Amino acid sequence: MIVSVNPSTTHTLATFEPDDAAHVDRALEAAVSAQRAWRTRPIGERAELLRRTAAGLRDKCEQYAQLITLEMGKPIVESRAEIEKCAKTLDFYAENATGFLESQPVPSNASESSVVFEPLGLVLAIMPWNYPFWQYFRFAAPALAAGNAPVLKHANNVPQCARAVEEVLREAGAPDGLCPTLLVESDRVSGLITDDRIAAVTLTGSTEVGRIVAGRAGRALKKQVLELGGSDPFIVLADADIDEAARTAVKARFTNGGQSCVNAKRFIVEDAVADRFVDAFVENVSRLRVGDPRDEHTDIGPMARENLRDELHAQVQRTLENGRSVLKAGGAPVDGPGYFYQPTVIDHVEPGDVAFTEETFGPVAAIVRARDPEHAIDLANDTEFGLGAALWTRDLDRARSLASRIEAGAVFINGMVASDPRLPFGGIKASGYGRELGEFGLREFVNVKTVWIGPAA
Repeated sequence: MIVSVNPSTTHTLATFEPDDAAHVDRALEAAVSAQRAWRTRPIGERAELLRRTAAGLRDKCEQYAQLITLEMGKPIVESRAEIEKCAKTLDFYAENATGFLESQPVPSNASESSVVFEPLGLVLAIMPWNYPFWQYFRFAAPALAAGNAPVLKHANNVPQCARAVEEVLREAGAPDGLCPTLLVESDRVSGLITDDRIAAVTLTGSTEVGRIVAGRAGRALKKQVLELGGSDPFIVLADADIDEAARTAVKARFTNGGQSCVNAKRFIVEDAVADRFVDAFVENVSRLRVGDPRDEHTDIGPMARENLRDELHAQVQRTLENGRSVLKAGGAPVDGPGYFYQPTVIDHVEPGDVAFTEETFGPVAAIVRARDPEHAIDLANDTEFGLGAALWTRDLDRARSLASRIEAGAVFINGMVASDPRLPFGGIKASGYGRELGEFGLREFVNVKTVWIGPAA
């Protein structure tokens, strides 16, 4: 049984019988048929579907935002922003897909050669709960523009959001069967990956699950894009604007209740300004309002599931057991119903501590003190992850030099890491491979085909 639970109250919202094998088979057959026709449509016609989908999201923004907040606990203001970001991304690909997919001639004296971009077919999207609309549409917009069929297997704690995603595309005029949502248990996913009708796989999720999906897809020789865990460093050097860095750091860590792979998690601060930064950071954290995510003034809602809150609290306790780390704020679940956790700041965290080595997926910030900029870069890279990183300094020449040494898929200087439809997004190391968004994201799920024509006989 697939169950939707309100994490603010722990009450069951809805239950769904998983799709049986016959239903899945029919859905995949319909997607194959629909995609064969969809790939032949002019790119401009595909772009029109994206525009209509964006309009549909905006028309029902409040309805979909309330659903996100109800089903996974995101504050309503952030839920609305998530829907608008989806719409902007759809608009971006509607505007730019033709240029991104235009064939590229290759100069040659003896032949006529070109590179063309053709869809792969059905792409299985295994998506997480933390951004239940955004995670899907940032993949589906370029995939649809390229002529593919997105097949969604969503996280099982957001089944109503999964159904809503399918609804908005259907209402926008997507061909029947082109964009199916499958409600299946996790043990059915391996069979989907290896199904001959699936051409490629994309996953946003944990590194542990990424290794399983990569192994299964690799044995089936199927293309994958994996956006996995992160322990992003937020580096603050002594010459940074400390007050602005501290304000931004709160948003970087606690947006979405800290439940994002690309949230800043390790705040690596040069010793000379560490006390000042920590004081300003903790002061800003103390102003965060935890409560009903439907309230317009709430900053942090509940965590999405009870087991996630329990795992996070265990990480905090294990970090504090070392005797070095100092709890500056929070450190415990919130009393009462729902899966709420106090915004937490732990100071004097060092390599080897749980909050340094593991991904803390929730409202917990680790302060790490660095002797100097060189030490800060070493600490930033001392992790298995490599998703994003932020670097704060007024010396932009030094910033550019240091950015080239940070092992990450993105480095943001004097700002917080965020995804943008214009820019490629993804990681290295245990944070995965492949890219979403931008021109690079669109070309992940295409056949980059060479067409060579020799001189006429």
